[in-house]
Amino acid sequence: MKSKILVTMPEGEVFRTFFDEENLRALEALGEVEWNRGTSQFTPEELKERLKGKDICVTGWGCPVLEEAILENAGELKLVAHTGGSVKPYVTDAVYERGIRVVSGNRVFAESVAESVIAYALSALRDIPCYSRRLKEGHWPERFWNRGLLDRSVGIVGYGMIAGYVVQMLQPFHNSIKVFSRHIGDEELEKWKMQRAGLEEIFSECDIISIHSGMTRENHHLITEELLRSMKPGALLINTARGAIIDEEALVRVLRERDIYAVLDVYETEPLPQGHPLTTCDRALLMPHMGGPTIDRRLAVTKAVMKDIAHFQKGEELDCEIDRDYAGKMSVF
Repeated sequence: MKSKILVTMPEGEVFRTFFDEENLRALEALGEVEWNRGTSQFTPEELKERLKGKDICVTGWGCPVLEEAILENAGELKLVAHTGGSVKPYVTDAVYERGIRVVSGNRVFAESVAESVIAYALSALRDIPCYSRRLKEGHWPERFWNRGLLDRSVGIVGYGMIAGYVVQMLQPFHNSIKVFSRHIGDEELEKWKMQRAGLEEIFSECDIISIHSGMTRENHHLITEELLRSMKPGALLINTARGAIIDEEALVRVLRERDIYAVLDVYETEPLPQGHPLTTCDRALLMPHMGGPTIDRRLAVTKAVMKDIAHFQKGEELDCEIDRDYAGKMSVF
C-alpha cells in the first residue's frame, strides 16, 4: 500500500528551490502526495484537517508548530520529514510521545554553513572586501597588509554538526583547535587532535574563534564583554550561529576600542536595523544571515530527506534522523 504524504510548503519561489521537476517526480514515486497548492502556509486548523490519514508529513520553514492540538487527527502519522535544519521551532514533545520519527536537512545545511565559516575567515583575514572595493575605486595599493588561516589557533564554541564539519574542513590548514562544549566526548577530541578548553582560555588564547552554540535560554549572551575584551590583538570572532549568543552592545564597544575583528552573519534583531551601530564598526564584516545553506544546496536537502523516506518505508536505518534528545539541543529559532 502506498504511503500517503502531505507536503505543507506552499508553491512559490522558495518551493521551487527545494522541488525541481526531478524532486517532484521522485517524491510522487514514494507515495500518494497531497501538495499545498496555495501561496501561503496552512493555518493550524487547515493542517490539522489535512493530516487526517497521512503517513508522512513533509514540512518546511514557516509550517505551523506540530503540537498536540494539530496532531489530534494524525493517528496514522509515522514520519515528519523537515526540509529545514533545526526542527525545534516545529516539532514538539507531542510528536515524539506519539512515536512519530523525525528527519531533517540538518546535515546538508550544516555542511554548507561550515563552508561559510571557512569563506568568512579567509575573507576577513585577507581583507578581501576592502581590497576589492579599493581596486574598483581606482586605488592600487603600494603596500598591503593581510593574514592567512594556515597554522592559526582556532577556538570552537559549541560542538554540534556544523562545528564538526568546520573541524573537518580546517584540516588542510593544520590549525591547533580548542573546543568549548558541554557535550563533546573524548573520542571526538582525540579523532581530530583537539583540546577541551573553557571559554576564558579560548577567548584569551585563540587567533580565530567560531561560535556554534545553539540558541537556548542558557546560551543567551553567553559571550560577554569580559570575554570579548580578553581577546588577543588582531583576533577574529566569527558568528554563524545566532546573534543573541553574543552581547551585541558589548561587541560594538569592544570593536571600537580594541584591535579585534568580527565576521557576523547573525544578529540579535533581524533584519539588521538601518543605522545599527555595528554598521559603523570598521573591523566588522557583516553578512545578512546567508551563511548557509547556499541556495543550490536546497535541492540536496530535499533529496536527503526523500532518501530517508524511502529508508523508512523499507524499515531501514535513517541517515538524517533527529531524535528527541538532539532536537532539544537545537536552536529555538
